[in-house]
Amino acid sequence: MTESTSAPRGAKLEVGQVAPPFTIATTEGEVTLAKLVEDAAKGVIVYFYPKAGTPGCTKEACDFRDNLNSLKGAGYTVIGISADKMASLEKFQAKQQLNFLLGSDPDHAIMTAWGVWGTKKNYGKTFLGIIRSTFVVGKDGRLEVVQYNVKATGHVARLRKTLGLD
Repeated sequence: MTESTSAPRGAKLEVGQVAPPFTIATTEGEVTLAKLVEDAAKGVIVYFYPKAGTPGCTKEACDFRDNLNSLKGAGYTVIGISADKMASLEKFQAKQQLNFLLGSDPDHAIMTAWGVWGTKKNYGKTFLGIIRSTFVVGKDGRLEVVQYNVKATGHVARLRKTLGLD
């Protein structure tokens, strides 16, 4: 990756910025964003979700699972990232038969760099948490798609449309 035009840590990212680099423990061992980008034909879909096994996160993960072959066929690799411990991710992956990487960011360092660890509101309460978000990193390491506060239901269909796959 070349000269960085990335945002300050914790700030929202924008299309065209260099994706913040990361190394993360996943259900398939440690990976780097750089290696994922290098190995992908077209790019990497990085999505952040609040908690494995919850209804919305399960719906979203199964949606990626069910669309993975067409996403792969279009040249995209998928990785889902949460703050869950690896044992929870492995259980979630097995139970839902997920066919893509799940990464664990328990200290929120990657989430902070990507602007997805922040203030949320639920039932009138404000708290810090993971903002459900999706990014597409192109072969040049720059963000091609930036989506914060996505809705789990129908998310992959909307992403496919954004990518011009439908």
